[in-house]
Amino acid sequence: MTDTVLARLAELKTKDIVALKSTWRDLFAAEPPPYNRKFLESRLAYRIQELAYGGLKPETLKRLAALAGELGPRGSRSPSENRPIAGTRLMREWQGIQHTATVLADGFEYEGRPYKSLSAIARTITGTRWNGWLFFGLRSQKGASR
Repeated sequence: MTDTVLARLAELKTKDIVALKSTWRDLFAAEPPPYNRKFLESRLAYRIQELAYGGLKPETLKRLAALAGELGPRGSRSPSENRPIAGTRLMREWQGIQHTATVLADGFEYEGRPYKSLSAIARTITGTRWNGWLFFGLRSQKGASR
């Protein structure tokens, strides 16, 4: 059985994308997602092993469900949880000059001075009001975190 599983896993690397999508349909009884080849290969490899050896134990599934419940719904994290880790350096080029801000535990630092927000740093750099998260590329125009 192990030899068969290993052979099927190795075969995934040799298949073209059309064959991978066909295998997906066979193993999942659903249309494949529009993701890249690497994703399809890794998910198919997991599925082949899952069908051959069994899935996760019921205790593991219960534990994962409990952990997911503790996290709450997607996107419900507080702003402090969305902050980069203290020590992270945020860089932005503005008018040909490279600007670097450092994330602190309780704020930010720019050019040796502490700031409470990235917006204050962006204002110092540009002279106009900016959303600091947007200015440093941590959030897209639509407001989604990157």
